[in-house]
Amino acid sequence: MSRVQLALNVSDIDEAVEFYSKLFQAEPNKRRPGYANFAIESPPLRLVLIENPDAAGSLNHLGVEVFSTDEVAAASARFAVEGFETANEDGVNCCFAVQDKVWVEGPDERAWEIYTVLADTETPAVCCT
Repeated sequence: MSRVQLALNVSDIDEAVEFYSKLFQAEPNKRRPGYANFAIESPPLRLVLIENPDAAGSLNHLGVEVFSTDEVAAASARFAVEGFETANEDGVNCCFAVQDKVWVEGPDERAWEIYTVLADTETPAVCCT
């Protein structure tokens, strides 16, 4: 099973966590300074909150979380057949996790990632800001 990821820029992480905890009746799966993510079962959603008060908008990026590196590779191969330009990242530290992923850019310069989490980390990376 996979789930859609919605990564939002928020101005106040504590206020956002409180709101989304109530909205989805769920507590964050991971919480770090300026960062939280929820693994929501119903609807299947990975909600990522990134404290970024200076962001131009509330949408940071979109994605689909899959559960194996093979699924990331299959998506990358499918995108190549479709003629999409891709950016592959293997073993990258992003959003307090080591991940394998492939990026594509949709209409209106909307970034989408297909990714799998390999391990949790305690350090953020540039992609989370």
